[in-house]
Amino acid sequence: MAAKKTQAAPGELPVRPGEDPWTEAEVAQARSGLEDEAARLTAEITASERALAGLMRDSADGAGDDEADTGTKNITREHELALAGNAREMLEQTERALHRLDAGTYGLCEVCGKPIGKARMQAFPRATLCVEDKQKQERRG
Repeated sequence: MAAKKTQAAPGELPVRPGEDPWTEAEVAQARSGLEDEAARLTAEITASERALAGLMRDSADGAGDDEADTGTKNITREHELALAGNAREMLEQTERALHRLDAGTYGLCEVCGKPIGKARMQAFPRATLCVEDKQKQERRG
């Protein structure tokens, strides 16, 4: 038997003092945006994996390449690996945001537990920290 998926009611999601509660339309828009982003990132990862497979196949076929050709292939492969890694990280953050949306914790700072703010969540739907804690994190480096 599958676990039942729970979803927080729109008015139950946290907001900062003075902000209007989340409406059903705003929650639906946030969910749709996150789901679209997850699909886009999944497609990007798949394309990167195909490109990497081609690059790996071509690198074994490098007989007669001069140093410049070999260097170019290495740089291209490293660039593609970095892009794929970044897309995987963003996909993980997006999936976590969807999970928090379902759990009713979407919009709560993971450090202090206070509301992040609806406007910040709408601007950056994967946010996990309030502005104050994000600034502290960035100062620490």
